[in-house]
Amino acid sequence: MAAGSNQRLETPKKKARIEIIPLIDVIFFLLATFVLFTLSLDKIQSMDLNLPVAAPPSSIPPDKDETVTLQVSDLGNCYWNRELITISEIAPRLQNLKRQVAVPRVMLAGDDKAKFGVTVQVLDEVRKAGIEQVSIETVERPTGR
Repeated sequence: MAAGSNQRLETPKKKARIEIIPLIDVIFFLLATFVLFTLSLDKIQSMDLNLPVAAPPSSIPPDKDETVTLQVSDLGNCYWNRELITISEIAPRLQNLKRQVAVPRVMLAGDDKAKFGVTVQVLDEVRKAGIEQVSIETVERPTGR
C-alpha cells in the first residue's frame, strides 16, 4: 500500500437543493384549503322580498292623456303646458286640476340651466296639492317647449 492510501478518499459533498415543483403544489393545496374553509364560514342569509310587478300600459289614448307638464326655466319662469305662468299661479292651478281630474298626473321638467331651488319649490307645491303621480323628466328640452 502506498503512503497516500491511508488518506481517505474524499467523496464530493452533495449540495442541498430546494425542489420548487413540490413547493408550488403545497402552496396551491394550502390556498385551496384556505378558500374553501373561508367560504364555509360565510353563512348566506336571505330574506323574502316582494318585488313590484310592472303594470300593463295605460289604456288612455295619447290624445286623452291629461298629464300636466310643469317646466322650470333658467330664469325661474314656470310653464304650465307651454303657457308662461308665475310660481304663485301653480298652487291654484294644481288644486283646480285635482278637482277636475280623477287621477291627476304632473310631469316636472326643466331646461338645461334650470335652478335647483325653483324646481324644488315647484315640486313642493305639487306635494302640497296632494298629487301623488309625479314624474320628473330627465332629458333636456328648450325653454317653454
